Amino acid sequence: MKKMLRAAAWTVGAVVVVVILALCGLYIASQRRIDKKWTVAGHELSIPGDSLALLRGRRLAITIGKCVDCHRTDFGGGLFIDAPPVARLYAANLTRGKGGIGGQLSDLDWERAIRHGVKPDGSPLLFMPAQEATHLTDEDAAALIAYLKTLPPVDREIGKNSVGPIGRALFLKGDLQLVPAELIKQDASHPAPVPMGATAEYGAYLAVIGGCKGCHGQTLSGGHMPGSPPDWKSPANLTPEGIGHYREEDFFRALREGKRPGGTPIDTLMPFRYTKDMTDDEIRALWLYLKTVPPKAYGGR
Repeated sequence: MKKMLRAAAWTVGAVVVVVILALCGLYIASQRRIDKKWTVAGHELSIPGDSLALLRGRRLAITIGKCVDCHRTDFGGGLFIDAPPVARLYAANLTRGKGGIGGQLSDLDWERAIRHGVKPDGSPLLFMPAQEATHLTDEDAAALIAYLKTLPPVDREIGKNSVGPIGRALFLKGDLQLVPAELIKQDASHPAPVPMGATAEYGAYLAVIGGCKGCHGQTLSGGHMPGSPPDWKSPANLTPEGIGHYREEDFFRALREGKRPGGTPIDTLMPFRYTKDMTDDEIRALWLYLKTVPPKAYGGR
């Protein structure tokens, strides 16, 4: 009996040691990537101050880019992911108020954060969708920065980010885009100006900077978002295979009212609270672009 207990104790002890070593390896490997410093020269922009540019910047921050989803409607930031086994992540206070970073950033710092996903010291911003914002044209990036620099101050101290064991495992597996700076070709040229209007070309631009591909996948075929909570509904297939039965007016209704052609509601994860304010030309541009996307089976991503 004593031998059996001793053997069982050794087995349990060995399992505990293996688990501890695995967790240590998980932490070290993930933290090395989280702590990596990036040398990014950035791109000098001419920041405008006219009212039209500021209006464009506001639309990019709210209606198109949906920055307010994480940074809140007052841009004062706060907790936006609260799942300790995965992560507790805070969006920065972008204003000049107490706890904010708005008064500390140069124009180049803003550009590196938005289009390159790095802080002034070169450390990466966690979960900041810079892999989408990196496609902003110089004109739009400058307008966005100009608007952010005018934000009223909000006094709000922001907590410290932490990544749990599940989040680290998903990160190493490639199912959680925790460090978007890794996804960006940091020395790539930024896109040339895209003429605004109801064209498929402009729709393709909006689909990227507006986050459509961030949720629906690079092929826009939808399916489960890697790393998302199990209770989240999977994004729809936006290719002709998925919404080929939509008419243009159906698409407008989806983005303006959050309803499918039959009138059933679309899940609130779809940000129609913002897309409802898109102009007719912007929605029509997206519609025209989606008609050019190759059909893909649901979940092909």
